[in-house]
Amino acid sequence: MKDTPDYRERVFQIVRRIPRGRVMTYGQIALILGEGYTPRTVGFVMHSSGQKVPWHRVINSQGACSTGGIVLPADKQQRMLEREGIKFDKRGHCELERYRWIPHEAKEEEVKATLFRE
Repeated sequence: MKDTPDYRERVFQIVRRIPRGRVMTYGQIALILGEGYTPRTVGFVMHSSGQKVPWHRVINSQGACSTGGIVLPADKQQRMLEREGIKFDKRGHCELERYRWIPHEAKEEEVKATLFRE
């Protein structure tokens, strides 16, 4: 991973566009950005996001929050998303088919890949 400001900014540009009440997955962002990005590196970049980046709108491919060991309190991300109208089940998963946001520049084949491969 190239940990440069430009590398991180490409992630942040997408994340800033996620509408309130919608989410994207780490893998979905990595796929859109292409070579050099993986779900893990997108997650790493998200740890350095500032207050102007809606970091809480990026979740894992199972529709759950992945910040339990990072953000205190552990349920902060889920509570932030719930305030935006996203519903989680008892296991802490949301329906990605309902809440996933797909940017207009994502190619149809990329979208299908993120829905079924993550």
